Amino acid sequence: MKLSPREAPGYFRKPDPERMGLLIYGADAMRVALRRAEVIKALIGPDGEEEMRLTRIPGAELRKDPAQLLDATKAIGFFPGPRVAFVEDANDNATPAIMSAVEAWEPGDAQIIVTAGALRATSKLRKLFEGHPDAYATGLYDDPPGRDEIERMLAEAGLREVPADSMTALTDLARELGPGDFRQTLEKIGLYKRGDTTPLTVEDITACAPATTEAALDDALHIVAEARSAEIAGVLRKLQAQGTTPVSLCIGAMRHFRTLHAAACDPGGPAAGMGRVRPPVFGPRRDRMIRQAQNWGVNRLETALTVLTDTDLQLRSAGQTAPQMALVERMLIRLAMLGRR
Repeated sequence: MKLSPREAPGYFRKPDPERMGLLIYGADAMRVALRRAEVIKALIGPDGEEEMRLTRIPGAELRKDPAQLLDATKAIGFFPGPRVAFVEDANDNATPAIMSAVEAWEPGDAQIIVTAGALRATSKLRKLFEGHPDAYATGLYDDPPGRDEIERMLAEAGLREVPADSMTALTDLARELGPGDFRQTLEKIGLYKRGDTTPLTVEDITACAPATTEAALDDALHIVAEARSAEIAGVLRKLQAQGTTPVSLCIGAMRHFRTLHAAACDPGGPAAGMGRVRPPVFGPRRDRMIRQAQNWGVNRLETALTVLTDTDLQLRSAGQTAPQMALVERMLIRLAMLGRR
């Protein structure tokens, strides 16, 4: 049977121990691994692997020894309790061996958990689990975790006092990070706040969040908007070493200055305008950008956007011969000098 994306998180937390098995597939190996670990832990408990109630079988080995999975499902464990036979990184080549174990499965046998990469709708492995009345199949996609899932992970990390602005910041962070990195970040925040009963703040999240290329780009754009021209060359070298391209730098700068311009144009002032921009800006970064919008003013920001547009057209021009990073560096220095006036 198919397990819908809406039903899947609840089933991962509380799987049916009487089922024959579960197939989890998806292109993101980390996302699949986290869900698989969650399901297996729910089935056999935290000590199940130590008590040898979990058998791991690489999918590639089933072609060499197809009877492995059948033997694992029928084996009687030394310790009492539910058992799991786990097939990792399976594909359609492993389907005949898995089918043999599925057809021979009886109540009391080990539950069969299979993980796989992206599978098409015509996949034999998918059809085997989707068509079985006593099994589930579910696909995992690249959607970030929703609010309910984030709240559950926060509770597991011991974090319960989470104001609305902090929850929004965590939701934004979940979109930027992979599932494994996001879970580790929440665990780190839980340790950071251990013994601290005050509500979780955006500053707490910022202190624990991993540094990303996007964060490094934001730092570079703050340097430009704050007219610190002497620091531009050094930060550009670091960004270039991280693989940041001249075009992405230009796009990021355009986005930053458009946000400043929108805030500066608001009738209620930059502070009110910054509260209306989308995507929203939070915490210290919000306060910093409000100051930048106030310092620049509407007229100079419009000039800055003209400079950015001209440079963007140059970068995309087929006849452009000058080094692109040099063009971007010159543009950023020019903007920083404009911000001093």
